[in-house]
Amino acid sequence: MPLTMMHPKAAKAAEASHCAGEQGKFWEVHELMMTKQESLDDLSSYAASLNLDVRKFDECVGAGQYAKTVQNGIALAQKLRINAVPGFVIGWIDSSNPGKLTGISMIQGAMPFASFQMELDAALAAQ
Repeated sequence: MPLTMMHPKAAKAAEASHCAGEQGKFWEVHELMMTKQESLDDLSSYAASLNLDVRKFDECVGAGQYAKTVQNGIALAQKLRINAVPGFVIGWIDSSNPGKLTGISMIQGAMPFASFQMELDAALAAQ
């Protein structure tokens, strides 16, 4: 979920990650961009540094090939009321309705392990 209010170029950077993914380098370009968030002007340089086919990458980014994918992800996060990155939903799939989660709790933001442990223990106890 790109935080476009904090990083106006985050959505395009998210699209670029998907374009890099076409060449097997989603996480590598994602990591580069996360470490250099202040300089997302030249996405091609990330592709070049990872030895991607820069022409193919630039065409993908320029065409907005993954814009809808990114927007759908943002819409889903908003629907789930996830407003921080990372965001986690913890719950159980309802056995009578596999499209439904029960016992839901949420962890938003970069939280310490103890926060996860507490929520996971509560979810397991409720099962």
